[in-house]
Amino acid sequence: MGMELPSTLHIAGLALRRTASPPSLACWTGYFPGPAGSDPACMSVVMEPAAPPEETTLRLAHDIASRFHDFVTQALEYCRTRLRERRFELTAEELSWLDLPELPLAVPEATVWADQTWAIRFTESKLRLADPYGILVTFNGTQPVDLQGIDEQ
Repeated sequence: MGMELPSTLHIAGLALRRTASPPSLACWTGYFPGPAGSDPACMSVVMEPAAPPEETTLRLAHDIASRFHDFVTQALEYCRTRLRERRFELTAEELSWLDLPELPLAVPEATVWADQTWAIRFTESKLRLADPYGILVTFNGTQPVDLQGIDEQ
């Protein structure tokens, strides 16, 4: 193997530090500045197999980091629309939360994978669908294309 993995990636003013991970993959995570006392939003770049990120992956990560809050807003609106679908089996109370100015989804984490796919996971939510690991909104380029609750599948 012998390739040196960088300990830090600097992407759009964000320092992503290499995190502990299995030898088969490499992960770097950085946190966006936020209000004191709140859980910070973050972004990760995951390479599997473990390797330094390619230029195309770094460019995508840069675009996401520099427009992170826009993408989070887009993901929230996507959730507001899609979660009304019968297949998500929201209760009447949960459906009423979709009409609130602020959705019950918080602490967004963006993840960019080696194949240039990416997603935003909302790690905190009152929705049953989000139990136990949150709600994942998958993007194709700049458009959200799918959402799912994350369980232990």
